[in-house]
Amino acid sequence: MTNTIPDITDNPDVILLVGSNPEEAHPVLGMRIRQAVERGTRLIVVDPREIGLASMADVHLKLRPGTNVAFSNGMVHVMIEEGLVDRAFIEQRTEGFEELAAMVASYTPERVAEICGIDARDLVQAARLYATAGTAPIIYCLGVAEHSTGTEGVMSMSNMAMVCGKLGRRGCGVNPIRGQNNVQGACDMGASPNDFTGYQKIANEDVVKKFEDAWGTELPHWQGLRSTEVFPAAIAGDVRGLFIFGEDPVRTDPDTHHVIRALESLEFLVVSELFMTETAKYADVVLPGAAYAEKEGTFTNTERRIQRVRKAVGAPGQARLDTDIFIDIMNRMGYAQPQLTGAQIMDEIAQLTPSYHGVSHERLDGADVAGRGLQWPCLAGDHPGTPIMHVDTFARGRGTYSTAEYRPSAELPDGEFPLVMMTGRVLNQYNACAMTGRTPGLNEICDESFIELNTQDAAARGIADGDRVRVSSRRGEITSVARVSGKTNPGETWMPFHFQDGNSNWLTNAALDNVCAVPEFKVCAIQVEKA
Repeated sequence: MTNTIPDITDNPDVILLVGSNPEEAHPVLGMRIRQAVERGTRLIVVDPREIGLASMADVHLKLRPGTNVAFSNGMVHVMIEEGLVDRAFIEQRTEGFEELAAMVASYTPERVAEICGIDARDLVQAARLYATAGTAPIIYCLGVAEHSTGTEGVMSMSNMAMVCGKLGRRGCGVNPIRGQNNVQGACDMGASPNDFTGYQKIANEDVVKKFEDAWGTELPHWQGLRSTEVFPAAIAGDVRGLFIFGEDPVRTDPDTHHVIRALESLEFLVVSELFMTETAKYADVVLPGAAYAEKEGTFTNTERRIQRVRKAVGAPGQARLDTDIFIDIMNRMGYAQPQLTGAQIMDEIAQLTPSYHGVSHERLDGADVAGRGLQWPCLAGDHPGTPIMHVDTFARGRGTYSTAEYRPSAELPDGEFPLVMMTGRVLNQYNACAMTGRTPGLNEICDESFIELNTQDAAARGIADGDRVRVSSRRGEITSVARVSGKTNPGETWMPFHFQDGNSNWLTNAALDNVCAVPEFKVCAIQVEKA
């Protein structure tokens, strides 16, 4: 996220909300967006569903799932054609604009309307609203990222901000909403297989040597596997052991049959967890982990804000900190590793990570920072942090544009599976329901799977609202409950993935983005029949 949550929700002129339903998936941020609109901020919603905020939008582009790249290219086409771009910003801070302009020339409003299934006039109105606004953030989420073209979707969307000069400024920027409380922090700490902490690249030999010197050992100089790439590698026998903590891929990853087959192919599986999850049931060893309230450390949230987490209660029974478990394993495998506190671990992170150089538990606990944290990059002990990124320059110097063309999704409807299914979250449950599913009050509100079905599609199949239905794809079959309405377009459906009684991930496609291997959760060809 380039900006801060208050900055993009307090007083922007326009908010461009793409592929996100924050009132259900990120309710605090969703509330702030609703309040901004009530104060007069204009809203553009780009989403295949009639989400709650769509009713408040000046424009709702109810586009076909998987067409985000075409939408973004069409927006840039209109901005260039109508002279709505920021020429000074383009010339001073970017490169490759002429190539971008040549690429988007064919993405006329009429062509984009046909690809996306929208009205060309709405696309033009949205482009004018965003481009002419004094301040206008782009806010997006997994409706952009969870496609086989997800990375291209994000990069194409960033083109809009650059051609309009809406980066490095208050109330603007490109702002992904992170789906869990420390996803940003996990990425910052090198959870990607091509990165060390702070996105220092394994491909850089100087970076590898720095970590080898600090840790006194030789490190691999090759890139590992992303989490979604591990499962086919396990089936192939290239990955034989796996340590999973705080993750339930049997419930949350696409094509559940494929995930189970991978776990059963392993020689050894360890799961460190709070609960006996669906994944833990396949483990050779289950280790009792500690919950957030039983730990000292930090979370880094969606706006790059590093915040202290303080231990509130003791861990029950034999539950232990992940770091203590890791340290024991390191020692038993022959690497001498002393016991470190959370504060000492943060000191090591700061020492080796330029963007975290100025961060420590001591500083986060200080009166001047306590309660608000620090936003990275925080380059020194007296550095105030960075609320807005790219103010004067980009990390690479000049910003460069994506010239990605629209490509259809990996799996499209056909005669056997004529409907498209999208997946997502509901307000009253969370991800794998590991905690929310154990909360009686939430279960009273929503505790079973359902599928949103367009009125026309339901009538053609003799399905009424509330009927039990059979939902099938090329990968499996489940039963669920039909919710019939106009919330989705004809030919399109939507399901939550929380509920094990009819988990949509038995059906979803494990097609992966060719850059970062994110699965295509948002487009899956299915059939729905009355059960």
